[in-house]
Amino acid sequence: MRKELVRKAIVAVALLVICPLLFAQAPQALNNDSIIKLVKTGLSEDLIVTTIKSSPGTYDTSEEGLFALKLAGASEAVITAIVQKNAVPAPVIVIPTPPPTPTPPPPPDMNDPNLPHDPGVYLMTTTPDGKRKMVFIDLAGAGSEKKHRGLNPVSAAMEAEIPGLHAAVRTADSNPVFYMYFSSGGNIGGSGSISNPSQFSLLSLESKKDHRETILPKETGTNAKGTIPLNSERIHPYVYKVAPSGSLKAGEYAFFASKGGGSTQSGPPAIYDFGVDAK
Repeated sequence: MRKELVRKAIVAVALLVICPLLFAQAPQALNNDSIIKLVKTGLSEDLIVTTIKSSPGTYDTSEEGLFALKLAGASEAVITAIVQKNAVPAPVIVIPTPPPTPTPPPPPDMNDPNLPHDPGVYLMTTTPDGKRKMVFIDLAGAGSEKKHRGLNPVSAAMEAEIPGLHAAVRTADSNPVFYMYFSSGGNIGGSGSISNPSQFSLLSLESKKDHRETILPKETGTNAKGTIPLNSERIHPYVYKVAPSGSLKAGEYAFFASKGGGSTQSGPPAIYDFGVDAK
């Protein structure tokens, strides 16, 4: 027992002498020789492993270097700690995050009267879910015009007939709103002579057996005698908002404009028909 105590005392004194020498220079990293010295001093395996993990070190982990450590008495745990400490950390592979896919802009709302539209006359309606919808009114080119019977041939008025009892475009609004779009040349209805809403007359149509008809005023225009007064507002170049000045009763109606000028006698009119189903 006494001999064992003496041996431990000698080891403790040796550590007090050797350790300060090993670590006196803090910047100096541990290496294989440093570890061999620690092993030969009889330090515990746990202490040496902790020292390797917590201290900077540059080690020779080649086959010869590891063999020398083993030959000097280094345990498997000590050699493993050296190999792990000396291992080059695997590069961190950063996978770039792809940029977010841009959200495509919403399609243009073709029911917005401020957007460009093909030349023509459009009725603004309301869908059952409360949204607005612009409906294009086709030019009624199948109509026929004839002299009104019983009048003086010199001053005879023109009677216009439109096939069918009802217009395809209809509204339940007794105060309908229309938009008239002219091309950059100011044309509508395929005629260069129709260039603004003041050339249109709004007339009511009388339903007959298989057609609708009306007597055209001698001069077309918003102020023509016998026509329904119109209010028009220019909202953009070549774009006008048009509405009757008063409420319309349920029935058939049509916009008329002379293709040959202001007189219905000078050429067949352009006709845009619609129906009102107001209660």
